[in-house]
Formats: sequence, C-alpha cells, structure tokens
Amino acid sequence: MAKKIQVTRPTKIELARLKHRLKLATRIHKIVKDRLSILIMELLQTVRECASVKDRLLTEFSEAYRSLSITAGYHGYVSLKKELLVSEMAFKVNAGTRNVAGVRIPFFEIEKADEMKAETKNMADTSSFLDHSTELSQKCLKTIIELAELQKSLELLGMEINKVKRINNALEHVVVPGLDMTIKYLTMKFEERDREEAARLKHVKLLIEQREAYAY
Repeated sequence: MAKKIQVTRPTKIELARLKHRLKLATRIHKIVKDRLSILIMELLQTVRECASVKDRLLTEFSEAYRSLSITAGYHGYVSLKKELLVSEMAFKVNAGTRNVAGVRIPFFEIEKADEMKAETKNMADTSSFLDHSTELSQKCLKTIIELAELQKSLELLGMEINKVKRINNALEHVVVPGLDMTIKYLTMKFEERDREEAARLKHVKLLIEQREAYAY
C-alpha cells in the first residue's frame, strides 16, 4: 500500500513542487511502461527464433552425423580419424552489438562464411563423402554461432526486463500513489485552513459592524 510522503514544511510552494514531481513521475512511468512492452515483444520474438534455430540445429546435427557415419564406413574409422586430426579450417567470427530499447544486444558473424573451407593435408585420402560431411559440419558451426547470439540476447533481455519491471512497479505502486496521496492531503489541509480563515475574517467583520452600530 502506498504511503504519504514525508513533507518537512507543508506550504503551498511545497504543494506546487509535489504537483510538478507527480507530473514528471507520471511521464517517466509511461516511458518505462512503453520500454517494458518493447523489451517483452523483443524477448518473445527472440524466444521464437531461438526455438526455431534449435530445431534446425538438431536436424543439421542429425544430417551431419549420418553423413559422418557413411564417410567412416567408406574410409574406415582409423584413416578418417587420422585425416580429421591433420585437417584445418580457419575462420573468424566478428562480434558487435545493436541497440534494442537501450539494451546492447550482441551479434556474431562469420567472416567470409561462403569461402570457409577445410584444408586437408593428404588429398589422396579425401572423397566426396568427406567433402559433404565437411560442408554439413560448417553448416552446424554457423547455426551454433547463430544460436549463441540468440541465447546471449535472451539472457540480456531477461535481466533488463527484470530491472525495468522493478522500476515500473516502484513508480506504479509507491512513487505515483504516494505523491498523489500527499497532494490530496495537503490540498484538503489548505482548503480547511482557508475555510477557517474565511470564517474568522467573517466573524471579525461582524464584530466590527456591531461595534460601529453600538457607537451610533
């Protein structure tokens, strides 16, 4: 439940200041609510993308495993293991950020992904099966990087949503109602004081009029 704000000097100037603070807090509350809505929409969109990429990755892993099994059957496990140990595949991942409602969301990109090729030491031991397995493995790698980007985005968005929710709740349930309650209390107090002052002046005026009447 909201509590009345402690006011050291209940004056009309302080009342005007409280009204200004209430106006400002209401405006900030609207901005925070809009930001929270944008963040939640972005989170839901990222969750959907993350689920889709996970399904795709499972399919790609399945295809890569099947292809690797066929390659192992063709070359034999020992020679395939030997070939994989000496193979190299150089690639570079560029990292950056994008701004979503004040949150720095990371993005990862493989540099020259289309030209990424595995280099084997012994060309005589390669086959179309091994090349196909390599292509599928590269595809899995790209999807893993894409999934890492989405999962990091989910983590950052979740943390930011929790923080914005706390601010929104504080404004909605504490700050704005507290200011509103204090303003109403001071307004009633000043109105009551004005009525008492008006009654006192009216009584004084009546006494003066009676005294003037007796004097004549």
